[in-house]
Amino acid sequence: MDNLVTIILAAGKGTRMKSKLPKVLHKVAGKSMLQHVIDAAKAAGASRNVVVVGFGGDTVKAAIGDQAEFAVQAEQLGTGHAVMQAKPLLGSEKGTVMVLCGDTPLLTGQLLEKLYNEHKASGAKATVLTAIMPDAAGYGRIVRTADGAVSKIVEHKDATEEERKINEVNSGIYCFDIQAMFEALESVGCDNAQGEYYLPDVLEILRNKGEKIWAAAADDYESTLGINSRLQLSGAEKILRRRKNIELMDNGVTIMDPDSTFVDADVTVGKDTIIYPFTWLEGKTSVGENCQIGPNCRFTDTKMGNSVVCHFSYGHECEIDDGVTFGPYVHLRPDTHLFKGVKIGNFVEVKNSNVGEGTKLPHLQYIGDSDVGANVNMGCGTITVNYDGKKKFRTTIGDNAFVGCNSNLVAPVTVGDGAYIGAGSTITKDVPAGELAIARAHQKNIQGWADKRK
Repeated sequence: MDNLVTIILAAGKGTRMKSKLPKVLHKVAGKSMLQHVIDAAKAAGASRNVVVVGFGGDTVKAAIGDQAEFAVQAEQLGTGHAVMQAKPLLGSEKGTVMVLCGDTPLLTGQLLEKLYNEHKASGAKATVLTAIMPDAAGYGRIVRTADGAVSKIVEHKDATEEERKINEVNSGIYCFDIQAMFEALESVGCDNAQGEYYLPDVLEILRNKGEKIWAAAADDYESTLGINSRLQLSGAEKILRRRKNIELMDNGVTIMDPDSTFVDADVTVGKDTIIYPFTWLEGKTSVGENCQIGPNCRFTDTKMGNSVVCHFSYGHECEIDDGVTFGPYVHLRPDTHLFKGVKIGNFVEVKNSNVGEGTKLPHLQYIGDSDVGANVNMGCGTITVNYDGKKKFRTTIGDNAFVGCNSNLVAPVTVGDGAYIGAGSTITKDVPAGELAIARAHQKNIQGWADKRK
């Protein structure tokens, strides 16, 4: 493979999105449209990626960071003008430049690699990626010569009746010889209704010089679709999630109802895991093998081991080890780590806590800013009181401790290994290992009180 670089056009505002956010940063299947394009370019083997920014450029730069280089198109004067803004960065490069659109999140690395390979094999100075559309109305048609080369691209409004019968259309994605492209761009004019410099004019300039222009057709037209509205964004979301579910099922995951299962592009799931309906797996979440997830679960940026069973629960930015069982109605908040074999029942919230191997949190509990040892039994209604109104403090509970029902552990406090807390206690002092702590008022019965209330 010779040198392959990309220019990704991402300067437009996207007025049809009706958003303050740059269009290319709208998310689909868990990451921005622009991120999808960059990932596809990297997968195709691009050595450099240059993103041309305009509207909201600083926001785009912050979102992408060091994944790409940036050129600025201060005025939106057409696609040819946008590509020219990358010349200071790429003008001395030799090889192939692939021009991509930042609003085409359905592109894949495989498709872009195919485009590049066909471009190189054809010996053309320019190759356009095309799509076979079921309804080509409104698209520029690809007119080929007998040997398959491109003779012209004709816009729908300018096409003859015969040309309008062609259903192969221009996707707006191209491969060029780098030096040939920049040289031809110098000759592109703006004598058109919009007063803009159009990149497709480069094809005609090269063809008039006797250079070969080729076209490579995508296997699936959906992969080339651009996104210009919220409605189209929702369509792309559906396509990407369908692809992801098929990928998972092909690799040994059972998805009971793909239409009600929502898995982001970068999520990984191990084989023989079963995903029940209405489950969301988002961000960088990873799920191990032989798990049972759902129904009605949502996990974001969560690392999950093997043989985990959960339902009707929500977790984000947390870690769950092998053999953990939890739900229904469990909330696992950031920086929570559930060790092997933990069992959590209904209506429990855990935040910024380590819960040791084999520990049980049966129900109706808040465990926050805590380090809980192994094989601890936390009784129903136990609360770690971690906040004094200004600062948060940690609770430490040793291995094999037993905390009775309806107990309050007022941090900072330590309960030693094998210690017991009597039910209904409010613990404000450390409990040494092996001791029993009871902290509750003495019971007082008042005779006749009920009769006086009648």
